[in-house]
Amino acid sequence: MSKKLIKSGVIVSAMTLISRVLGLVRDVIIANVMGAGASADVFFFANKIPNFFRRLFAEGAFAQAFVPVLSEYHTLDEEQGRNDTRKLIAQVSGTLGVIITLVTLFGMLASPLFVALFGFGWFLDWLNEGPASEKFDLASTLLKITFPYLWFVSITALSGAILNTYGRFAVSAFTPVLLNVGIIACAIYLAPLMNDPAFALAWGVFLGGFLQFAFQLPFLYRAGALVKPRWAWSAPGVTKIRKLILPALFGVSVTQINLLLDTIIASMLITGSISWLYYADRLLEFPLGLFGIGIATVILPSLSKLHTKKDSREFSDTVDWGLRIVSLFGWPALAGLMVLAQPIIMILFMRGEFDQHQVLQVSYALYAYLAGLLSFMFIKVLAPAYYSRQDTKTPVKIAIKAMVANMAFNIMLAPYFGYVGLAIATTLSATLNAMMLYHGLKAINVFQLSKKTWWFIARLIFSAIVMALVVFYLSPAFEFWLSLSFIEQVVKLIICITAGVLSYFVCLLLLGIRISDIKISQNNSH
Repeated sequence: MSKKLIKSGVIVSAMTLISRVLGLVRDVIIANVMGAGASADVFFFANKIPNFFRRLFAEGAFAQAFVPVLSEYHTLDEEQGRNDTRKLIAQVSGTLGVIITLVTLFGMLASPLFVALFGFGWFLDWLNEGPASEKFDLASTLLKITFPYLWFVSITALSGAILNTYGRFAVSAFTPVLLNVGIIACAIYLAPLMNDPAFALAWGVFLGGFLQFAFQLPFLYRAGALVKPRWAWSAPGVTKIRKLILPALFGVSVTQINLLLDTIIASMLITGSISWLYYADRLLEFPLGLFGIGIATVILPSLSKLHTKKDSREFSDTVDWGLRIVSLFGWPALAGLMVLAQPIIMILFMRGEFDQHQVLQVSYALYAYLAGLLSFMFIKVLAPAYYSRQDTKTPVKIAIKAMVANMAFNIMLAPYFGYVGLAIATTLSATLNAMMLYHGLKAINVFQLSKKTWWFIARLIFSAIVMALVVFYLSPAFEFWLSLSFIEQVVKLIICITAGVLSYFVCLLLLGIRISDIKISQNNSH
């Protein structure tokens, strides 16, 4: 199990790395074309709403409810020679397809309503014919173009969940690359032909969604899982998923709901706030997507199968392993980004419409988000421990508490710290969420961090601190970075990162950490 999980995790992380690198290229191009002004704020807003619903209908709640049920059917098919899995796929794809089609059409027709709801500050200006009224009109139009992305990506997520359950992780892990390809292509070739580049980027989102959808179809066919969809609202498997998905809508998407609440408040703050939070969040998503989501993707089907087999010991060991792996990479990512935030933002984005002022503003939000990096990662491992057991009620209670806390933190911090206060609030609520998820598992004797893992994490933190000191010593002041040419900046950054990584792993070796420490232990003392 350990070797198979590590191999799957490496495959997903490698594919995710390609996607994240291309995502950074995409953001570099967007920053160059649009900067962080009013038009950029509106595009990020119009892109965020279908992405929010994507997390609800697709990768988030749906996947967490669908994968355990699909794993159960798949395991029974293998053991008893049945073929109910194809039937379930047909029923789920047909039912989800109809619902998503209706939601997408409603979203396109009612785009001004969504903008009024989520961009309340712009809506008030529109009513009063204020300076931000143009933002409201532009956002309403762009949303009609970006909303169909929800349909494409929901069916893509369904396909990805099926392929993951069949053990074919690489395909769904690579698929996000195609969204970036669509946006980059439109930014380069379509944007120069349009008065406002925001329209070109919106069509890029549409194109990227279509490419993702089309890409997975041949792989589904090859796996024998491409079946004719059929509406089956009351079928046993669909009913089971429906019961699991409703509470999971809140549970797994709490981070997205928090980010959307940030957007609502940010629309009332100074121009640039939404863009600064977006760029900071994108840099946070790089290590989170690479390690946190990579491990979560492979751990859910595995935990679901272990729960079906009633193997509680290996179930606990697998969660323990997941937390060790994300900690191994999470702590140095946190330390490195904290020290090198400004030069990284400068090298990636500071050109065209994106100036020195924007670099500093993004870095302040990134510092606040980074404080919660490990909490975000732990949620990605701990939440599947509930969903794999088909328990969605407990995490939803936890998520609601975290969401209420986030609202309170927003109200307390935004008046004093502006958009940075929103980032701090997101970090605090994510930390609260992770702590409650862990204590919930501990309370029902499903999982408790082993002594070995506590000691392992303590050594990781010490090594990350050493790494941060080394990088801080090597990295000059921000003003000196600005005086360097682009090539000199890149070389200097590579030296800092290389020295940091080497110091981290040397420190780990000196503290006695070995390869065996990242394998699933069968003798954990809980």
